Amino acid sequence: MLKPIQLGNSGVRASELCLGTMNFGIPGRGHQGDWTLDIEQARPIFKAALDKGLFYFDCADVYGLGASEEVVGALLRELLPRDEFVLATKISMPMGSGANAGGLSRKHVMEGVDACLQRLGLDYIDHLVIHRHPHGIPISARPPIEETMEALHDIVKAGKALYLGASSMFAWQFTELQMTAEMNGWTKFISMQNHYNLVYREEEREMNPYCASTGVALMPWSPLARGILTGAYQGGFEGGSTSRSQGGDRRRTESLYHGDHVFPIAERVVEIAGKYGKTPAQIALAWMLNKDEITAPIVGVSKIEQLDQLVGATEITLDAADVDYLEELYQPVDNLLSIGTS
Repeated sequence: MLKPIQLGNSGVRASELCLGTMNFGIPGRGHQGDWTLDIEQARPIFKAALDKGLFYFDCADVYGLGASEEVVGALLRELLPRDEFVLATKISMPMGSGANAGGLSRKHVMEGVDACLQRLGLDYIDHLVIHRHPHGIPISARPPIEETMEALHDIVKAGKALYLGASSMFAWQFTELQMTAEMNGWTKFISMQNHYNLVYREEEREMNPYCASTGVALMPWSPLARGILTGAYQGGFEGGSTSRSQGGDRRRTESLYHGDHVFPIAERVVEIAGKYGKTPAQIALAWMLNKDEITAPIVGVSKIEQLDQLVGATEITLDAADVDYLEELYQPVDNLLSIGTS
């Protein structure tokens, strides 16, 4: 059974794992359409999550071009009273071809949040997250950061969102946003959703220490490296054994994970899993959860048994020698933000 934890220095509590919902929606709609589960397939997974104490869910407007929010909102309204779940959703990615269909201008923040609420069927969002830095969004304007931060503050003051979070940017950019909010008396971010796992650890240089020292909750996405750390790929990208690893989304995985260390580390995860009598996914997640600075990793599942495994990972403590063994092959790589793929 998962435990409730406090999100950073805020007063809200959430489950120690957050369920990512990118793979729930309408099959065929959006870039992940070839491995999307519809509402009937998603319902038993949501019920199982709630039974295990997982009541924190992460969504985004762009997942399934709105379909994910529609499914997630419908299921949460069906299964729980509003005060018994915590929902995060993200805005900023382009939702169409219009000139203001994406980004973090005041116009898109206001319109984007209203659209999220309509799709979710909710009166407010617990945790509104900006999907990227205001200047890191494809084919969108680069508004002054003051415009973005004030607009987000106004959303909170209007009661449309309770807390703010951010995702995937350089540490100096995140610091600048936080300082801008503080200097103007605006709402600051309580969380950072960053890209972090055993085969991509560049965040250990600046972002993780900054968040730990300032009370910002760290909620890494892709803790299993899009299946690489679960054994879904047998020694290389050509060995994909799941619908996601064999489908069109594999190109995204290849853009995120490169370097000679990736699959040797994955092989060590399999080895350590055998030692502990656990699955590779459990070991990869346990490695992350053993880091004091990590708050609630965002996990994705398509089967209840996968959920069971990941919940079980919260009870695994790795020996220090095994942590060193898992980490020693890592080789620094270009920060993916700097080359436009993260």
